[in-house]
Amino acid sequence: MTIHDLTTANRLMIADFLESLDDDAWHRETLCPGWTTHHMAAHFVQPMVLGFGRFLLTSLRYRGDTDRTVDHHTRRLARRPRAELIGLLREHAADRSDPPRVGPMGPFAETCVHLRDIARPLGLPADVPAAHWRILLDYLTGPDPAPALVAPGRLTGMRFVATDVDWQAGEGALVTGPIEAIGMAITGRAAALADLTGDWQAASR
Repeated sequence: MTIHDLTTANRLMIADFLESLDDDAWHRETLCPGWTTHHMAAHFVQPMVLGFGRFLLTSLRYRGDTDRTVDHHTRRLARRPRAELIGLLREHAADRSDPPRVGPMGPFAETCVHLRDIARPLGLPADVPAAHWRILLDYLTGPDPAPALVAPGRLTGMRFVATDVDWQAGEGALVTGPIEAIGMAITGRAAALADLTGDWQAASR
């Protein structure tokens, strides 16, 4: 299966997961500051319903700040009912997107990480298959990951070993834990650090 195929499968799984959540869960904060589950559902469909030209015009308003542009459109889309957002996610699950610099790995990474951004605060086990985390982490710990996913130099001097599957990467101070927690920590989710062993702060210096 291609990365596009895996992304499609993950989007359909996420749509089912979102549909299973109650009202309280839809209003709960995710690991993305300021975003609830409803915001995250809107974010998942943003690249599918928003043309590049419109996104570019909005980015000019925010002086090229991609994060603020994404937040602007996410909040606008979050005005739509959750049933509509879930329907759009299913309808466009197979849409292909190759953003500049990160390519198809960007949308794939979002399905892996943002699902856990929702599920972790809710205490729910919903997750992508471990094989998807292997693919993503091979990219994130590789020679040229996109800066939008991993800050340059963030992983220097660190060796990661998953404790639940056969995966390891890097050289240096040892950090171990479930592959999901490693992936979440690598992408900047401090909430995952408690699930890891090894001094992340010391290793990352």
